[in-house]
Amino acid sequence: MKKIFVLIGFMIFVLYSCTDELERLPQDQFLVENTFTANANFETYAWQLYGMFPGYDLDVLDLEFDTDLMCDNNNGNNGSDWLQGRIIVDAESEDYSNPYSWIRTANIMLDNIDQAPITDVDKNHWRSIGLFFRSFQYFRLLNRYGGVPWIETAISEADTEVLFSARESRDVVAANILRDLTYAEQNIIAEGTAPNSITQDVVRALISRFGLFEGTWRKYHGLSDADTYLQASANASQALIDGHTLHPNYDEVFNSADLASTAGIFLHKQYEVGILTHIITSRMRNSAGNWDLTKKGADTYLFTDGTPVKANANWTDLEKDPYTEFRDRDRRMLITTVPPYQIQNPPGISGNTTEWEHTGDPTHREYIDFMAGLSQPEIHQLPDVNWRGLTVRRSPHFRKNNRGHGYNVTQTGYKLWKYFDKLASIQNQDFADAPIFRLGEIMVNHAEAKYELGEFDQEVADVSVNKLRGRGGVAPLNLTGITEDPDRDPEIPSVLWEIRRERAVELMGEGYRFDDLRRWRKMADYATSERQVGRWIVASDEDNNVPIVGGAAEGYVLPDAWNNAPTPWPDHYYLFPIPSNEIAINPEIEQNPGW
Repeated sequence: MKKIFVLIGFMIFVLYSCTDELERLPQDQFLVENTFTANANFETYAWQLYGMFPGYDLDVLDLEFDTDLMCDNNNGNNGSDWLQGRIIVDAESEDYSNPYSWIRTANIMLDNIDQAPITDVDKNHWRSIGLFFRSFQYFRLLNRYGGVPWIETAISEADTEVLFSARESRDVVAANILRDLTYAEQNIIAEGTAPNSITQDVVRALISRFGLFEGTWRKYHGLSDADTYLQASANASQALIDGHTLHPNYDEVFNSADLASTAGIFLHKQYEVGILTHIITSRMRNSAGNWDLTKKGADTYLFTDGTPVKANANWTDLEKDPYTEFRDRDRRMLITTVPPYQIQNPPGISGNTTEWEHTGDPTHREYIDFMAGLSQPEIHQLPDVNWRGLTVRRSPHFRKNNRGHGYNVTQTGYKLWKYFDKLASIQNQDFADAPIFRLGEIMVNHAEAKYELGEFDQEVADVSVNKLRGRGGVAPLNLTGITEDPDRDPEIPSVLWEIRRERAVELMGEGYRFDDLRRWRKMADYATSERQVGRWIVASDEDNNVPIVGGAAEGYVLPDAWNNAPTPWPDHYYLFPIPSNEIAINPEIEQNPGW
């Protein structure tokens, strides 16, 4: 059953493509007459809906991944149109149209459940599946656009009244999503119908994610009824935390060939050589990725004693040396950005090579030895290597001074390598499975929802934040003895600051940060209030090729993407613009304010 929904998706393609051309029925008629006649056929039809999960497919993940890497904690290659004020109203956008395509696919199934010759239990299950997938897409639309047209049936071109309907309010769309997910949670076959399928736990994971987003959006954007969604998130998260354990190895969650038996993984996207592969690992091991953390993102990680870096009296000295900067830090930092090291070519070997040896300086091998004990042989091991196994001889390895090998470079000095592994030996044919819903996210959702409800206490901290800190080798959060962070936003209480820190650390580089800052209404305060920088360097150590803020002899790196300071964040940017063609086709749809 391994890689089941990849294989089923291929079977659906074959089923449709092999029908005799002269006898082929129209697609909708074919679906009604031949698919919705047995329980097994519902299952086969439903597998195609799993294709909506982006996983590690960068062509689908562009918005989620790249906007996350162009925020305050991360840095993209060319800056962000959002942070530079370059967003325009597009005529068309797949962010708007693609969800409705998936919604139609789900609605076709939902329309044909009642008359199907299957048991009531199975009817309730497949209705739950359809509602789950439809809710997943309406959540995407709500996240970006606010209120949108709500469509509950598979309409045709003749359904002009529905086709040209106005946008429903945010209140209606959010309430409908919660209604449908609540039904699904109560009526789905709890264990699912196949390995790695939608289960009650997966539904609860989506409720956890959606409820937190909508509840905090409402609270910080001045809307009513926030607690309804926060409570739904907290309840769903609690049920998942009570029933599952956290996988002890952080990097295995993102770099394993098979996540099927991994604790705390509720749903994952499966990849298989020759069937479905991705390129994200190759981007960690070639010259095309170049995604970095910013200095601010790197400074988010605590010392292992639980102290924020700025609270350490020696920090101004520690941060100037990459070896002391990384020492005794949250282990997730070393999994997320390349630690410092230095190697050399063996005698008689020049240029780029797979061969290497230690320099003889024990400092240079500190993290080589440390990572050998922290990670697995095929995952996060030093030295950093490209997809061919060619070594990077020193980290940090700046783009502006690449020492003859232009791969695996960084602009900020904090190269992202969270998805680095050596499972595949062919570039762009990576097959590590991608977590879609996992317990780590649920734990930070739970902590935040409980805080916003006024219910966060030491017991909640111990089953959420402290489980994650423990996995990172960090001392637990003690609510009676929080070390004050000099970097804390003064508008945010210390406890909430630590909860949000844990979320940023646990989910770093996974596509959440952009939406988090939007729902907290903090884009203007965090992402565009100042120019983000990289690590501290001495220019002469980098042959004067790496730019430093102010052109100083030593200081913080100024990445190319931040040569232009970000522009002030306009308030209307919190919602995306409706594509202009949608309004031209349907004048009942009003544009979001400010666009």
